[in-house]
Amino acid sequence: MLELKNITRAYELGGEKAGAFGVSLSVPAGCLAVLAGPSGSGKTTLLQLVGLLDEPDEGEVFLEGEAVSRLPEKARCELRLRRLGFVFQSFNLVPVLSALENVMLPLQLQGIRDEDAKLRATEALDRVGLSDRLEHRPGQLSGGQQQRVAIARALAPKPVLVLADEPTASLDHAHGGPLMDLMVQQCRDSGVSFLVASHDPSVISRADLVFRLMDGKLVATESTKVTA
Repeated sequence: MLELKNITRAYELGGEKAGAFGVSLSVPAGCLAVLAGPSGSGKTTLLQLVGLLDEPDEGEVFLEGEAVSRLPEKARCELRLRRLGFVFQSFNLVPVLSALENVMLPLQLQGIRDEDAKLRATEALDRVGLSDRLEHRPGQLSGGQQQRVAIARALAPKPVLVLADEPTASLDHAHGGPLMDLMVQQCRDSGVSFLVASHDPSVISRADLVFRLMDGKLVATESTKVTA
């Protein structure tokens, strides 16, 4: 479903070369995959490349067999809107909108009618256990609830891949574990794949695939449940 072939993206950081170097990996459908490694190992660089927010210096990103790294900007935006979902460490919810309105937003950007967008957003929030929080704004929700809204927003457009950058970093252990259980359940129920950047052991322990990174290079791949 997702394949990276010999990806290199280098930049200067503190006078030293950083980024990702010669990384190749594959993520099948319905898989929770984790990019694991310390700060500076290349996790976020790879997420930005997969999310088409940056272009590699060398190599190619394939999504469902299509080379996507160097598509024109309009096509990249369209792909991000319709086939990718994003979950951020800081949630990135619109503070003046309700949970329901936040989840409706990407659907409305797709041109979906408000009535249909509301129905799909309501269903997405129900799947993450927030059917009783539809009209609450982010400031009225706990950190764990806000992150669940962010997951619902990512899933509502029915993407093939959701990218998550340190999704548990703003949560305590009591909320981080259940959040990852929720992601695992979504993989099983909907067939969507998650690619998560994290060094959190509770995240790594729930992964189907773990890609270990060090100094921008892939040093190990661990498979726990997926054999594809």
